This record gives sequence, C-alpha cells and structure tokens, in this order.
Amino acid sequence: MSSTPPPSVGEPDPSTFTCSTSAVGPCSGCRRTTHKYGNGGLPLCQWCMSDAQEAWGTSVRFTSTRLPASAAHGTQARVGTRPA
Repeated sequence: MSSTPPPSVGEPDPSTFTCSTSAVGPCSGCRRTTHKYGNGGLPLCQWCMSDAQEAWGTSVRFTSTRLPASAAHGTQARVGTRPA
C-alpha cells in the first residue's frame, strides 16, 4: 500500500483526465469517478484496484460479461408485434 492516503472520494481518478467523458463512470468499489468504459477502462479506480491486488495478487483481473456484438444481434424482443 502506498505511504500517502488516497484523496477524498469526491476527487476523480487521474485516469479521467485522459479519456472521453462518455467513458467515465463510478468505481465499483468506492463510487469515485474513474475511466470505466471503453478501451482501457476498468471497473475499479486505481486505489481500489491496488487494494484488490494487495489482497488477491497482482494478476487480479475482471471478467467481462458482455456478449460480442455479433452474438447480441437479433436478441432483442420486438415490442408491439404478435407472434406469427
């Protein structure tokens, strides 16, 4: 763990300064604003990630539950149509 404590949760993760605002979302751990979506996004801010890596090891990762775009195509139900 670092010698300096993390800033208040009201301050964003530094990763937000290098990404689009559409890629910003709340950290899954502390709700701090972080680069959560898109390329390079993570569900945890750098402070929550370092705590997770300290507890679980540096190889800790997350598993995406999103379907590939090709698999998701055509899976939405149509509203207002009757079955044939």
